[in-house]
Amino acid sequence: MPALPAPHSYHNHSTWSDGTRSITEMVAAAAASGLAEFGISDHYVLVPHQPNNSSEWSMPLAQLDEYAADVQAAARDEITVRLGIEADFFPETWPELGERLSGIPFDYLIGSVHYADAFPIDCSPTYWAPLNQDEVDQVYRLYWIRIRQLAECGLFDFVGHLDLPKKFGYYPAADLSLERNAALDAIAAADLAVELNTAGWDKPCAECYPSPALLRDVQRREIPVLISADAHAPANVAAHYPRAAELLWDVGCRETVRFQQRKRIAVPLTQV
Repeated sequence: MPALPAPHSYHNHSTWSDGTRSITEMVAAAAASGLAEFGISDHYVLVPHQPNNSSEWSMPLAQLDEYAADVQAAARDEITVRLGIEADFFPETWPELGERLSGIPFDYLIGSVHYADAFPIDCSPTYWAPLNQDEVDQVYRLYWIRIRQLAECGLFDFVGHLDLPKKFGYYPAADLSLERNAALDAIAAADLAVELNTAGWDKPCAECYPSPALLRDVQRREIPVLISADAHAPANVAAHYPRAAELLWDVGCRETVRFQQRKRIAVPLTQV
């Protein structure tokens, strides 16, 4: 069975955004689970269509320095703690986002798309239920366009939960291969990594992000991949890791990556 000799998870949340426990509690759970490295990456969402540009599940926009200090203060001898952030890409706000994030000693920046314009992709199935099939297709189409633009902007280190719109089990009927392939090509051209996000296995779609088929497309383009749990609670800090490592091996991936001070470092997958 394939395994990571030093497992790490960088996409995780605390009470600074929509997590359920403090940074200290999340790090303690990660250490107890056997992870070698654990990153906190709370949401930072600069929304163009909301009052004060903020989202209810973002950290307070003015407290970025305090957040960074809180993550750094959680350092422990038995586990390496990494400082990250999950920031939303919007065409209207990403230049200001880059300015706000500059000067903070991040180990990595996760770029994610949670909105198709003003439509909240992963908030609740109640937003999806009224849509007809053409409208579902358009959400997916715009999602892939935004992922391409995210890659092209040059701000981020890896892409969060690629394939997110499937979360609640709504799928496109239209052929979106042109938009999807353009997004993957842009990710490869920008030398970004993609995470295998294990949280999808516990969502209504019952499938990791990205799907195995999409992960094969990622691998064919030699886009680096890392495994992350997207944990919002201590119980999930290493959820489905053996399953994720086996899937990576099955699609031909023989290494993952980790990050330190915005530098990407390869980590081999091994058979045990």
